[in-house]
Formats: sequence, C-alpha cells, structure tokens
Amino acid sequence: MDKKYNYFITSNKMYMIIIAALILILIAYSHIWAGIFALILYGLLVIYNIKNTRARKDEWKKFIEDFSSKLDNATRNTLVRLPFPLIIVGKEGEMLWYNQKFTPIFQGEDILGKNIRSLVKEFNLRQALDGKENVLRYVKIKDRYYDIYTNVVDTSENSKDRILLLYFYDVTDLFELVESVDLNKETVMLIEVDNFDDVIKTIDEDTRPLIIAEIERTMNSYAQGLNAMLRKYDENKYVLSIQNKYIEKEMEKKFEILDTIREINMGNKLAVTLSIGVGRGGETPMINENYAVSAKELALGRGGDQAIVKNGEKLSFYGGKTKEVEKRTKVRARVLAHALVDLINESNKVFIMGHVNPDIDCLGSAIGIYKAVSLLQKECFIILDNENNSIRPILEKIKEEEGYEEAFISSRECTEKADTNSLLILVDVHNKGYVQSMNVVDFFDKIVIIDHHRKSTDFIEGALLSYIEPYASSTSELVTEMLQYMVEKPKLKPIEAEALLAGICVDTKNFYFKTGVRTFEAASFLRRLGADTLDVKRFFADDLETYLKRTEIIRSVKMLNNIAIAICPKEIEDTVLAAQAADELLNITGIQASFVFVKIKDEIFISGRSLGDINVQLILESLGGGGHMTMAGAKLKSINIDEALQKLKDAIDKYIREGDE
Repeated sequence: MDKKYNYFITSNKMYMIIIAALILILIAYSHIWAGIFALILYGLLVIYNIKNTRARKDEWKKFIEDFSSKLDNATRNTLVRLPFPLIIVGKEGEMLWYNQKFTPIFQGEDILGKNIRSLVKEFNLRQALDGKENVLRYVKIKDRYYDIYTNVVDTSENSKDRILLLYFYDVTDLFELVESVDLNKETVMLIEVDNFDDVIKTIDEDTRPLIIAEIERTMNSYAQGLNAMLRKYDENKYVLSIQNKYIEKEMEKKFEILDTIREINMGNKLAVTLSIGVGRGGETPMINENYAVSAKELALGRGGDQAIVKNGEKLSFYGGKTKEVEKRTKVRARVLAHALVDLINESNKVFIMGHVNPDIDCLGSAIGIYKAVSLLQKECFIILDNENNSIRPILEKIKEEEGYEEAFISSRECTEKADTNSLLILVDVHNKGYVQSMNVVDFFDKIVIIDHHRKSTDFIEGALLSYIEPYASSTSELVTEMLQYMVEKPKLKPIEAEALLAGICVDTKNFYFKTGVRTFEAASFLRRLGADTLDVKRFFADDLETYLKRTEIIRSVKMLNNIAIAICPKEIEDTVLAAQAADELLNITGIQASFVFVKIKDEIFISGRSLGDINVQLILESLGGGGHMTMAGAKLKSINIDEALQKLKDAIDKYIREGDE
C-alpha cells in the first residue's frame, strides 16, 4: 500500500512540474496577467493535492491502527507478507484493504471503498458472512482465472462486527488445461435423414442414385469439415464421433447443415431434412451415446428438421422451422394398434385421461378409445375432473347414450377403482405440465400415450407405448386410424363418430390447417359410420354471451408489426375462449399471427395461432410451452400480465432476429 501511495505522490509531482513549466512559458512570452491567473490556480491545486494526499494517508493510517489493535503482530505480518493476493472486505461489501500482491491484478487502479460485487459479480456477501460459501471456483478477473477462498473474522466480542478475508489463487493454467481437455473430449452425434423414403418416392427411378450420392457427399463433406469420424449404419442414418470444440462452433452456427441438406435439389418435390441428436457432457462415450439417442428421438418426435443437443439434463434446440410432412404409410398405426390391443387384453381395467381444460379433440379421441376398449369387452373409464363450454354440448349428448352412464369419473375415483394391473391411456397430451393429473399418472405402472403435439422437454417418461405423431392434424385423426386396426369392422354410434370428426374439425379449423390426405381419409371413414356434419357444426355454435365475450377480447388487441396480441378482461377466465379469440383474429386482413393472454388464479395461459409464415410453436417454446407451427400454447406461473407480455415480446424479437440471420 505504501508503494501505491508513493506512486500516487510521484505522479502528482510530475503533473505539478509540467504545469509550472507551462506557467513560466506564459510569463516568458509576455502573457503576464494570464501567467498570474494560472499561478493562482496552480497554488490552489497544490494546496488541494497536499490536503487530499494527507487525507488519504490519514484514512489509511486510521484503518491500519484500528485494524491492528485487533490483531496480534504475527497476524499482521502474515497478512502483509502473504505470497498471494488478499482483500479485506467489510460487512457491507466495501473493499477496505488489499496487499501488494493484489496490485498487479488491477494495474494500480484504485478500488478501495468500492463494493466487492464490482470485482466479483457472482460473490454472495450474505452467504460468505454466514460461513455458507467459502470457495468460488474459476472466477475470471481481467484475463486471469482465480479460485477465491473466504474467511470470516470477528472484530468484536459480540460477533456483530465482521470482516471477510478473500484469498485469491491464480488457477489460470489449470483452468486452461481443464478447458482444453473438455473441448477435446469426444461427443456423439446421431444424424438421420428423417424423410428419406418420402423424398426418394418423389423422383424418377433413374435419378434416385444421384440424390442418394449427393446426400452421401454432403454428409462426408460435413464430417471432414468437423474433423469427425463418420460411419453410416443404415441407408439413412449416420453416427459421428466429434470433439466438443467443433460442437461448440456448430451450436454457434445453429447447425447450418440443416439448411445445407435442405437445398439439395435433384428433381425431388420434397426437401431433404435431418434429425440430429448430440450427446455431450457424459463421463463415458456410452453415456454420451444414450444422450444422443434420447436427443434424436426427441427431434423426431417434434417433427424432424432440427438438431437437439443434450448436455446432461440440459437440452438445446436448433431448427424445427419447417412444416411437418405427412407420412404416407399407415404401417406404424397398424403396429401400434395391435400392440395396444394386446395391452388392453392383458389389463384388468382401462382408464383414459387428457389434458387440463380439455377441448373437443381431447374429448373426441377419449371417446374413440373408450369405444374400442368397450368393443374389446374390457371395463373402461374416462377421467374428467371438470368440463367447460367447448365440450359441454358433446358431453351432454354422449352421457345420454347407453353405455356411458358411468363412463366419466374424477381423478379421485380413478385411484379408488384402479389396481396394479390397470392401464392408463393418455390422449392429446404427453407432457407433465399439461396432463390433467400427475398424481394419476404416478399411480399407474402401465401407461400409453397417443398425441399429435410436438414432443416437449418435460414429456412423461416410462410409457409402454408412445404414439406421438406431430404430422397428424389431431389426436382424433390418430385414434380414428387406430380404430380400424384395433377392431375388425368397428361399429360406432353416430354421436361417437361425430365426436371424433368434431375433434378433427376443431384442430384443423374446419380443414384449413394441417390437413393431409389421411385427414380426409379419417373424415371419410367417420362419415360412412354416420357422422352428421350439421350436428358437428352445432357443437361449435355459441350462445350470445360467449360471442360477446370473444368480441370483448378482440377489442383489446394491440398490434406488433403483423402480430396481434390481446389480453382477456379480468372477468374472463376461460382458456378455450382465449383460443377461439386467437383463431378469430387470423380472419382479419394483415394479421399473420395472434397471441391471447388469459389469467386464471396465479397462472397465465397464452394461446398462439398463425397462418404459417410465423412459427408460434418456436416462440412459445422459449416460454416453456409448445405445440405446432400454426397452433401453440404456453403457461406461466407466479408472474403478472405485464411481465408475461414483456416475455412474449422478447421471445418474438428473438425469433425475428434469428430469422433474419
């Protein structure tokens, strides 16, 4: 510290000499009055510097005397002569003193009196004073890395006056070594051309070898650019062993291979797309492979054309901006339908459950599965804790039918009726955050999932069968297909067929969105079974009060470029009504996407809709939600509307920025 003050005084002397020389030059060139004025200022500056220097020395001496009175000679000598940097911090976080070894870290910069957080942002003063945090690893200061050890010293008998001693150990070399080892660790990357068969079928037979060769060339070139080992283990599947440092670069570039492969054009009518799973951060290559398999399955479950990096429990998503492509084969539907029949026959009872605030697709698919189980002559129940206006017309009508008198039960009744050999079938939901009751899910050992939403990160694990197909228009479409394989010549009542058709209609917005060939095939099958389209339309009829409420929501719209954002009035607590308002907004010219907020108790629900140019699924996924490119939702907890609105705007800005890159 004395050396530091000597430097300060020496520097001031140099400035004084320079100023004095300038004054002499002024007087020498006959600028008498200017020289006198400058001389007066010079005198004042000298007086100020003397006082300031004395004050700083007095302050330092006072602290040393006060602090020294509380420490013995051995301790004082130890602090001064420590071979590594040391800072003394007061109970309010102010830096009171540091030794000479610390001076080079800040190259003479004065930090006395400043808060320790200005030096170490991650430092928690309260925990350190309580003795809970005594080591901080790899803290970066300037261009060096330090391990910081803390020690609490009581400066009075009542322990109220405490100071902290912070010891800094330079571990830059160790950090760089660890980082180098980490960057050179091997990572497993699994790549699958997820629409290989569909692409091949769209081109002439004599051109097929060319596109296969182009895909091969692109993959080999990609692997060479990453210095990776590449092995092809199936006609459309590859495994790469690659160093972490190259994965870091790929993450920064957002896996440009997704765009490169999509640009392959050999006369194919469908773009080639990849599903990539990366496993890293595991202790062994086997663990990384398991991570990669899980990540690739998640990418495929979310519709493909994306890369997912799994680092331990952390998941990072890249791509996923294209529309799902409808599969042209029903083989998987047939295989899973037969497997489900076997599970149903092996079970004592079957329970069907959907998501919170069920919509018509959720109820329709539940009724379809209920009918199939009944035809297989197994006892079956539909779990429904509450009903809403959107499903009430179908629910009231179906309850009047024979065989549905005791079909609907609550979650509590389910746990009373179920046994260890019971089967739970989840429809139109696969994630923990939206399932009607996680207590019911936890109660069952045997679970089957049938859903059409893109797979989310909090998906329910341990399902015996998982039929998640994001290409499908609705879960009702998937159930309608499975019905044809579960039961030979299934005979549905008109109301049952209408419930399934209504489910398809609501999720396709009357066959406008996500409608493929198989959607119309399912609708045609239901029509042959007696589904009346006029009756289906009546299910969607609104009363005057509902219509006025929806109009009230639409009146609150604020525009953000071509995106409409509306907030439900406080008296409206209906997620279905919010979703209907979001759909209605798309009918207005100039609106490409819409988001509607509704607050229910301490939760805020967001319904997102788009015409396809804006991917609402990617936007709401960043808020913890999910869904599809044109239809998605999210749920936020412990937050007010203004904060939720700002989060959405930030997510939209991020989406637009990434789209422009």
